[in-house]
Amino acid sequence: MSSHVWCHGTNCHKSHTTDRVRGSKGSKVLRTRKVKQNEWNKNSFYKYFCSNGCYNDFANANIERIVALAPRTEPLETPIDDPVKTKHESDYTYSDGTRHTWTTTEIKERVDNTAE
Repeated sequence: MSSHVWCHGTNCHKSHTTDRVRGSKGSKVLRTRKVKQNEWNKNSFYKYFCSNGCYNDFANANIERIVALAPRTEPLETPIDDPVKTKHESDYTYSDGTRHTWTTTEIKERVDNTAE
């Protein structure tokens, strides 16, 4: 396997940065960046893109084809125990005698409901 791949960003070769300038005087070009393949990026999109901007350009240009690879026709669900709601009250009392209250909801770990 090659130690580098060309960035797949659709506009990578149009970005005006000095590291993309190639060619001799009179015939300069902006060239797509090479992406080094290493342990850090081996399991991420950075394996094919030099930046978030290049990844976003590619994803925006190809989103319909990307979604067509694995269309979602139904929602995904993760079974959980009933969430635990806890009501809190501040120590501060407003001039009208009321206190600020809020509720937090704690979602417990996933449970296996398949045996029901």
